[in-house]
Amino acid sequence: MEKILIVDDEEGMRIALSEALKRSGFETLCCSDGIEAVANLKRSKFSMVITDVKMPKMDGIEVLREVKKISPTTPVVVVTAFGTVDNAVEAMKEGACDYLLKPFSFENLIEIVKNGLAQADLVSGKTKTDNLKITYKSAHERRELITADPEMQRIITMSREIAASSATVLITGESGTGKELIARLIHECSPRADRPFVAVNCAAIPDNLLESELFGHEKGSFTGAAFRKFGKFELAQGGTILLDEIGEMSLTLQAKLLRVLQEFEIDRIGGKEPIPIDVRVVSTTNLDLKKAIAEGKFREDLFYRLNVIPIKLPPLRERKGDIPILIDHFLKLFSDKHGRTVKKISNDALDMLISRPWNGNVRELQNTIERAVLLCTNGIIKKEHCILEDQEQSSIRFDNFPTMKIEEMERRLITKALEETHGNRTHAARALGISIRTLRNKLKEYKEKNLAFESI
Repeated sequence: MEKILIVDDEEGMRIALSEALKRSGFETLCCSDGIEAVANLKRSKFSMVITDVKMPKMDGIEVLREVKKISPTTPVVVVTAFGTVDNAVEAMKEGACDYLLKPFSFENLIEIVKNGLAQADLVSGKTKTDNLKITYKSAHERRELITADPEMQRIITMSREIAASSATVLITGESGTGKELIARLIHECSPRADRPFVAVNCAAIPDNLLESELFGHEKGSFTGAAFRKFGKFELAQGGTILLDEIGEMSLTLQAKLLRVLQEFEIDRIGGKEPIPIDVRVVSTTNLDLKKAIAEGKFREDLFYRLNVIPIKLPPLRERKGDIPILIDHFLKLFSDKHGRTVKKISNDALDMLISRPWNGNVRELQNTIERAVLLCTNGIIKKEHCILEDQEQSSIRFDNFPTMKIEEMERRLITKALEETHGNRTHAARALGISIRTLRNKLKEYKEKNLAFESI
């Protein structure tokens, strides 16, 4: 039976809440102030806390904060007769799962309690996330955005609303926050959805090749141009082009991109006349472009062309309420993918993962859960199954290499890094202390030289 802690300084309200919850099949414990409630939280496990806001000794917001310190996964419902929008916003920011203004119906309370408990049931393997998923399909794959966070839901709503326009969009945020997913959502919700979505990673393509990649070239326009090539802008005609990591683009190419945005036409390298285009441009970056402008690394006029509609994604550490929901999703995803039967995660493991800063954001969490699923043998993920990326990095050693040429040692270091990270280039680059772009360029160089490289 699920046990609920009730905190209210009014005896009549405590009794009424307790009786209503007991009739619905819950066990309750009542406390008359926040200090007593915190003491009970430290002694016992509760499925939920329902707390009044205005109380002596310790108010409800302080109780909420203490609950999140003691047991981050325990849902909290805040109840008050002195409700304001500011109070509601503060409560939700501190992690409350819901907010009720007195007087309220007990039917409404029971519904909120059941919804809150359903979201917190990941540990018992019963969490339902279907109502939190935004699923859409591209030509080749199925993608899902999963969130219960109010800010992320606001961003998703806004993305759908602005999808109908052709205005440029600049999506900023740390690596792994889901910038490309938002870009694809904008495309899929737009009138261009039946036209191409073309993504270009500006950081992964050398500067001398990126112009041709974007705008194309004519046969014979430069050494090695053996045929006409259509650029990504032409391939995206009528649809959307995603310029990923736009902050890595050279100043020379930035000037050419600015002209494209101004004139709605491109010039193939070696071409005789411009080619009109109808393409919606969405850009992403994890860099501070205003800082890059101040340092002379990014054009201010291009920034304002790209930043017509700005979208900034919050890092995962600022939406911790999404962590249990994402874990549940990844458990099901990777259990199916790898043919494993992993149904739940232990309390200790879940609390540890919620407390993590997740510098790699959702992508890092996804990798952690996939590893845990592969390591888990009894259907329940425990702390020891959750190998974290900072642990992974510290375990990689590059010693005991015999005397050899620098080039050969470099190649062996890269080989070993890829072996230790099971072929994950992002993790290997981080372990080596180089950018993912540098690693890709090195792998391409080895391939062109026909060097044996079993781990690529």
